[in-house]
Amino acid sequence: MKGRLWVAILASFLTACGDSGNRVGFINHTTHTDAQLWAIWSAAQQSLAKSIVLNPVQQTASGAAPDVVPGAPRALSIVPQQLVVSSQPDVLSAALLAATGTDRANPTGMILCPQPCNVLYTPAYSRYAPAIVRYAASWENTSSFDPMLEYEFENQILFTLGYNMTWR
Repeated sequence: MKGRLWVAILASFLTACGDSGNRVGFINHTTHTDAQLWAIWSAAQQSLAKSIVLNPVQQTASGAAPDVVPGAPRALSIVPQQLVVSSQPDVLSAALLAATGTDRANPTGMILCPQPCNVLYTPAYSRYAPAIVRYAASWENTSSFDPMLEYEFENQILFTLGYNMTWR
């Protein structure tokens, strides 16, 4: 409970300190509270401060060896700047089958990943200018939501720090 209170206080402080041209925080179009998004953001910061895997998509796609670099303590100082977080309707099973040959029941848990993207469909993706995280709506109330969003928040932080995002 103390941790949640701290996150809520931090979120309020950071939101209050942002100026109108550089607003800190989220544009939250989820069923989660801002405090919950801040807790997930904090987890992403902590993870990146320890170590960074730069190529998880490449590992999955081609079995490449992990490209792991030391953690970046600078990640702890990065905060979202009007980061839009929202769901998109899952792509229908028939459309996914026609486009990829992958047969999944509805909801598929997948959305179209706009180009440039290393995959055609994905559970979630990030864009950086403007800062956006989109995810398949069916993930919203699952136990996998927080880890999935944490990964996308890591991507936002890594981009801000100047890392190569090709295989993230």
